[in-house]
Amino acid sequence: MLSYRSTSVLLADHAPLRKQLKEAARAGRGKQDGEASERERVRQERLANWELTVGIEIHAQLNTGSKLFSRMSVSKYIVSHMLTDTGASAEYTDVPNAATWPFDLAVPGSQPLFQSPVLIPAIRAALALNCHVQPRSKFDRKHYFYHDQPAGYQITQYYEPFARDGHLILTQQDGLGKTDAERLEVGIKQIQLEQDTAKTQEQDEETSLIDFNRSGHALIEIISLPHLHSAEAAAAYVRKVQSILYAVDAATTGMEVGGLRADVNVSVRRLGDENGSHSYSGVTGLGQRTEIKNLSSFKSVEDAVRAEADRQIDVLESGGTIEGETRGWSLSSPGVTRRLRGKEGEVDYRYMPDPDISPLYIHSEVVDQLRDQLPPVPEQLLDMLCARYGLTVADAQALLSLDDGGRLLWYQDVVARLGVLGNDAKSRIGVQVGNWVLHELGALLTTTETQWHSDLIHAQQMADLVSLQAENKLTGPSAKRLLRILLDGATGPVAAIAEKENLLFMPMTDEEYDNLASAVIDANPDEADTVRANGKQAKGKLKFLLGQMMRQGDRNRIEAQRAEMVLQAKLLQAGP
Repeated sequence: MLSYRSTSVLLADHAPLRKQLKEAARAGRGKQDGEASERERVRQERLANWELTVGIEIHAQLNTGSKLFSRMSVSKYIVSHMLTDTGASAEYTDVPNAATWPFDLAVPGSQPLFQSPVLIPAIRAALALNCHVQPRSKFDRKHYFYHDQPAGYQITQYYEPFARDGHLILTQQDGLGKTDAERLEVGIKQIQLEQDTAKTQEQDEETSLIDFNRSGHALIEIISLPHLHSAEAAAAYVRKVQSILYAVDAATTGMEVGGLRADVNVSVRRLGDENGSHSYSGVTGLGQRTEIKNLSSFKSVEDAVRAEADRQIDVLESGGTIEGETRGWSLSSPGVTRRLRGKEGEVDYRYMPDPDISPLYIHSEVVDQLRDQLPPVPEQLLDMLCARYGLTVADAQALLSLDDGGRLLWYQDVVARLGVLGNDAKSRIGVQVGNWVLHELGALLTTTETQWHSDLIHAQQMADLVSLQAENKLTGPSAKRLLRILLDGATGPVAAIAEKENLLFMPMTDEEYDNLASAVIDANPDEADTVRANGKQAKGKLKFLLGQMMRQGDRNRIEAQRAEMVLQAKLLQAGP
């Protein structure tokens, strides 16, 4: 028969199977993390001898109601109309090849009809990216044959685009890499209007389905200068361009739903070698570049740049040469780029002015008016939230990123209902509301798995909750309980809801505090004697007694600061 002691030793030596499996998994993860860390260290040591250069071409769908050269709707096709008591209504569907115009299908004899409203979001994008809008621009034909482009050419603005010479500022807050500078200015060579292609759906190796609903959508192509020198900077640049396009309402969808795509041009050269034989967008002395097409996520941009840089370095260190080519990136083989075709040049595409489209003239008054009406870009919003509302950079960035800016608008509405912020740059109101909107409400949404929307809790209700707590009419726990009640759909004045739920704070009298403190001291004489003997040095015992007071008191009435003062007065012979 085993004794208790021997049984304890046996159990200690033989841990339960579940615990053993957890420890083994933890050890395995630690080993994998260590190996990955070592691989990255070796990679960084090798990269220290090379300079990576990246230029990016971003294709973004404009927020416009019609296509670039036809009146057809860009998103939905009306398949039936019917009259109701309130007038005409329509049913909408995404039927493939239904939202097309003869010109979208390259029907012989059809002609392009430029839709001037597409200029509004395009100019907003150009201004937000600090570009100069050209008073005159022209359209060109870019010739190539592919089944998603039935005309055999794409209409674009290669030679005379509508916007030139912009720039974008990236900082470490935007996600630059450790090897990047604190502040990086990325030049934008030009922004050009062009038409989108049809959508291809591969059925099998021999069959592809073509949907021409997307054909002819108005795009802008944003061409950067090769000013990026890390994979992290490349992803940060694309991310920031997308956020700016969102902010100024130039685009309504991003990479996550296919509304924005990126092509990256990657080259490497040995560090200190200024005699590279290649140039790109006016920058000379570069290594031979390759282009990776149609990247559809920020992660794929970063991973593809990193993988292609590693591949080129491997080739060069082994004595090979880099070929100018177009490469692809597949999620089925992460970490590897693959050759698609030889790199086409200006001659291959046989660019020529489009004879069917007149030059595009943009009056300076139109540009000035759109500049005056331009919404603030994320950088300006970040500065405003920190300077005027008193938020930390981290909280301001979180607020900007939530719900496509919807949470920010709701936050500002709540603050506005609490009164003018005034001249105080670190407004207490802005900070308090920020804490509730981001942290308290954010945590509650997560735990309840609730999708946020602006009507979930009325802005006035949130403002009243913050006001009640600021006026000491609600304790912290009571305010959190009240927030949950509001989230569950309670309507009406918040003060009335709080009173009905018995949440309003009713301060205890001095006599009640004195009686509560005496009761706690009498129930815990040893702890009380220790405090009397050692004074404030006995912090642990003092906190214990205070905790007892808080637990025994009415949580809707007791204040921790007042309770501590009364407790110290009784034990330390000091007045409150």
